[in-house]
Amino acid sequence: MNKCVIIPDSFKGTLSSIKICEIIASKVKDFYPECEIIQVPVADGGEGTVDCFLQALKAEKVKVCVTGPYNEALDCYYARKGNTAIIEMAQAAGLPLVENRKNPAITTTYGVGLIIKHAIENGCTEIILGLGGSCTNDAGVGAACALGVKFYDKEGNAFLPTGNTLCKISTIDISKARKLLKNCSLTAMCDIDNPMYGKNGAAYVFAPQKGANAEMVAELDQNLRLLSMSIIDNLGIDVSAIPGAGAAGAMGAGVVAFLGGSLKSGINTVLDLIQFENLIENADMIFTGEGKIDSQSLRGKAVIGIARRAAKKNVPVIAIVGSIGEDAEKAYDYGVSAIFSINREPVDFEISRYQCEENLSATIDSLLRFHKICQRK
Repeated sequence: MNKCVIIPDSFKGTLSSIKICEIIASKVKDFYPECEIIQVPVADGGEGTVDCFLQALKAEKVKVCVTGPYNEALDCYYARKGNTAIIEMAQAAGLPLVENRKNPAITTTYGVGLIIKHAIENGCTEIILGLGGSCTNDAGVGAACALGVKFYDKEGNAFLPTGNTLCKISTIDISKARKLLKNCSLTAMCDIDNPMYGKNGAAYVFAPQKGANAEMVAELDQNLRLLSMSIIDNLGIDVSAIPGAGAAGAMGAGVVAFLGGSLKSGINTVLDLIQFENLIENADMIFTGEGKIDSQSLRGKAVIGIARRAAKKNVPVIAIVGSIGEDAEKAYDYGVSAIFSINREPVDFEISRYQCEENLSATIDSLLRFHKICQRK
């Protein structure tokens, strides 16, 4: 093997994509010391996205002080490569930031907007925003306010809405924000297709894990419905059913409605940024993977997104996964060459999760031993 590309997603709750890259690269070096190894850790937009891009793109780490979910001072950072800024909303509105104070009715994305504003004011013309891991349900109105959008109640008073006050929005003025964003493109990484509201929307699907009880969920959902109507009345667009509108507390909808941005598959955003097709030129093998490969993976997550594009270059794709679920074999139709689970014994996840590093290492060891034998014949 002369060249391989290692580009895995994380095994959520066990191994980061950066750690997976390190383990696989180490084993490849053991068997093929002269092999050119390219490591590209992948994240889906949530916590850890910026760290992955810092490594994958050898980007600059830009530190900035903003505000958190409860408007407290917060030190954050984003990645910058040329005029492109990669920002994760979890840095300023992530669930771990609220600890035991979960309340999506009153948390805000205002700090996320401050990070975006800092990047723009410092010369960035392309913003990649990772949506995921949020503690909010404000449809991105907080971030929009930080970028200059004005929200007024029926009395004409400007205010900073949160999930529980979206219903009070009567008038929306996006002129100042659009001026700020005039020469800037904004793309949000989004790997879910939930609508803005409804039984499959932001509140019903995601708010419970952010601390909402049944009564709060119903209120938040109703407020998102009312906000959607206000967006239609004020801006003349309906973003409620856009796939991904419900992402990150409906921030997906806000990115499109207030900031003129677009929603794009996380893995395709990554592959475009790293110029994937050029990266895999003359590669003998691609190693990818995720925690579990199943029918959900087929909807365009990391493994499938990588395999689809690698197939056009006829580069073999090996998927190393934590577990293999229903319909996983359909991944072969998308360009995956082989799938291997790292689980070596039929044990409960609560046990196997602590064995992931050694199990991954042992699986790669076995795979490469077999590959070496095949090459000799």
